[in-house]
Amino acid sequence: MTIALHRVFDAPLDSIVFDVGHQCYTHKLLTGRVEAFAGLRQVAGLSGFPNRRESPYDCFGTGHASTSISAALGLLIGDRLQGGAHRSIAVIGDGALTGGLAYEALSHAGHLGLPLIVVLNDNKMSISPNVGGLSHYLSRLSMKRRYQTFRKAFDSALQKVPFVGELLFNVVVRLKRAVKAVFYTDNFFVDLGFEYVGPIDGHSIDQLEKVFRDVRALERPVVVHVLTKKGKGYRFAEEDPSRYHGVGSFSRNEGLNPAQQSGAPTFTDAFGQALLESGRHDRRVVGISAAMEKGTGLSAFHVNYPDRFFDVGIAEEHAVTFAAGLAVQGLRPVLALYSTFAQRAVDQIIHDVALQKLPVTFAVDRAGFVSDDGVTHQGLFDCSLFRPIPGMTIFAPASAVELAAMLHYALSCDSGPVMIRYPKALCPPEIPEFSMKVEPGRGLFIRREGNPVCIAFTGSLYPQVCDAAKLYGPVDLYNIRFIQPVDEAFLAEIMNNYQLLLFVEEGIKAGGFGEYASEIAHRFKCRAQICVLGVDGTVPALGKREELLRINALDGAGIAERIRSWNK
Repeated sequence: MTIALHRVFDAPLDSIVFDVGHQCYTHKLLTGRVEAFAGLRQVAGLSGFPNRRESPYDCFGTGHASTSISAALGLLIGDRLQGGAHRSIAVIGDGALTGGLAYEALSHAGHLGLPLIVVLNDNKMSISPNVGGLSHYLSRLSMKRRYQTFRKAFDSALQKVPFVGELLFNVVVRLKRAVKAVFYTDNFFVDLGFEYVGPIDGHSIDQLEKVFRDVRALERPVVVHVLTKKGKGYRFAEEDPSRYHGVGSFSRNEGLNPAQQSGAPTFTDAFGQALLESGRHDRRVVGISAAMEKGTGLSAFHVNYPDRFFDVGIAEEHAVTFAAGLAVQGLRPVLALYSTFAQRAVDQIIHDVALQKLPVTFAVDRAGFVSDDGVTHQGLFDCSLFRPIPGMTIFAPASAVELAAMLHYALSCDSGPVMIRYPKALCPPEIPEFSMKVEPGRGLFIRREGNPVCIAFTGSLYPQVCDAAKLYGPVDLYNIRFIQPVDEAFLAEIMNNYQLLLFVEEGIKAGGFGEYASEIAHRFKCRAQICVLGVDGTVPALGKREELLRINALDGAGIAERIRSWNK
């Protein structure tokens, strides 16, 4: 499909927008980046998604789903307003088409009637299939320039017939719709004002090129429905497409190697197990996913409680408001989603959940730095976005035991929504302090020896602050636990006991916990000097989580160096 697009259209003058962007590797290889491909998804290497800073052929940066049709329409209109006559193509998968933004864009594009080309890459479910060989012929016929020219002339002439022109035109329109209804099964693309062609074999370059040439000549919006097989051409991927959706290195001849078991669970594993236990003891607990069941650890809950599990597709906004409705009915909904995708539902979290003080629990996975996926997938904004919301409780667990305790607290909370943010990382070994009771608004000391320096940290950075303590020397360690709410007087009392209190958080510093703590210190006239370590300035792009922590001086060495610089 990508080869056919580049043969028929004149990129980058013609804009090709890949939705989500996972499927852009062929596009990158075809557009001058073969030599750089070995550095894919590595520090200073090629992005795994389209990136405008990387190449003029990447006309729009993507990474989150359902954006391509809106972006392509904007590119098309922008070209037209500046006197251009180029084409704009949105390539969107059937999964991304479940997102509401895609439907909003389709509605607008159909209304405008401009020649936007939407290529629907359907590799899973059948969307609006046509019936029989004749429908294929009719859909192809409707794209021909001669047909379009005749149609416009016929419609115009019909409307000019004296006295009965409009009546005849309306009759013909209804007749055309009736004929379409015989051959099209509820094809909502046609109802929105698009021409529709398909389904087409997405693995036949000849057929794709022929269709794309016809489509290029159209002056109307069109959907090209392309059927593809996920993993086509590689046996292992064809047999297990979900496992090969996103992979690291693997053997070409033997496929993926079994995952190496470290013995330690990930935070995602810990959440999934804790939710499963909660579901056993409380039938009110409901699990919700936005097309990320496996990635967020909800599979076991789904298997054990299928009637209490809902995957709503790539529709985070709906997921949040759906959860709000469940909460109104007395249930305890738990919505698990990645931090970067929680950004898509800010209004619903505020308007539909927080303002109504509804007991919805948000399990915010991949909070902080995320390996490999680049700038669009870093989970760095959730604290700054959601901490100021009145009535919102935000936790940052440091271990599997703490996460389970915080989930239990959340499911017992009647005062409003609760977020639990945790990284894509292995859980550290447990220590007795992690089992201490959760006290509202208060953290706990991991180490308290009366040292002049204390490091206060969000839970995900526990291993890093332990490393810093080994590298620097004696320091006290305070596990913040609560990002919001905070017992301000309790925190101020702690700050009065130190010469330096270093707040370390895995998130954007602006609007984060450290800035809030600095304001508390100022208001309470605390004696400690406050230093805040977080992500400052440019959002980091590519690299493993450990590399990104090091680059941002949030690893043990970086934290220890900051204390040394204060002590000079």
